Amino acid sequence: MRIGELSRRTGVSPELLRAWEQRYDLLRPTRSPGGFRLYSSDDEARVRKTTALIAEGLSAAEAARLASSSSSTGQAQPLVADLAGQLREALDRFDSAAAHTALDRLFSAFSIEFVVTEVLLPYLRELGERWATGRVTVAQEHFAANLIRGRLLGIAGDWGAGGSSTAVLACMPGEAHDLGLLLLGLLLVRSGWQVTFLGADTPLDTVQTTVQALRPTLVVVATVDEAVFHKNASAVAALAASTPLAVAAPVEEQAIAAAGAEPLIGQIPEIAASLAGRRLSR
Repeated sequence: MRIGELSRRTGVSPELLRAWEQRYDLLRPTRSPGGFRLYSSDDEARVRKTTALIAEGLSAAEAARLASSSSSTGQAQPLVADLAGQLREALDRFDSAAAHTALDRLFSAFSIEFVVTEVLLPYLRELGERWATGRVTVAQEHFAANLIRGRLLGIAGDWGAGGSSTAVLACMPGEAHDLGLLLLGLLLVRSGWQVTFLGADTPLDTVQTTVQALRPTLVVVATVDEAVFHKNASAVAALAASTPLAVAAPVEEQAIAAAGAEPLIGQIPEIAASLAGRRLSR
């Protein structure tokens, strides 16, 4: 078939098909007597496998590589599990070089969103459980969290400069754990938001000053400690009176709503998805 027919059958534009052919050797056309490039049903099958793997979270390069192999079906999940296991083992033994190598391979093979939601968040939940039951030390937990935090800050880069919606993210005063908020911010950036990330232990009057300067679409403040929320409840209410405010905290939704803020409920990917398409009024 000609490339136009291949495009019609697979839903992939001719321009992208040509790019995949040139970059990844995904397509292997023959030439007609008149010099036209002709594509086979095998080419079509590889294109369909590639698009399916991309939909599962793989990068185009890794999807094309797997689709080109004879046993590509079902390889994505074993690859994730293998690399996630390598990352876990490297972090447990304080091996930063091996941990970065595992992260390099993950981010080259899969989309950032996929790595965050399918590898890093499950790993961090398990790490917290292992720390709580004494199966990892405080040193191991800090080493792992700090290495991942540094890597994510590098990925965030300019925090989505130029995004159509803007968010200011901060942990409440007294809250030192900002990794979850960092992951939320990164997912928002990937969905087109511009984020100003203030991080851990941020005075709420500092957040207020930032709001006055930036006039963001949304402010998110967070804590993992119920007592920290209650200690700052009046300051949260004052902030909510001046800007759209959402709060992530382990307290009753009514307590957050009473402060004039929106409760953020659920897992981080769910929260990011619920916010991603919004255009909140200032």
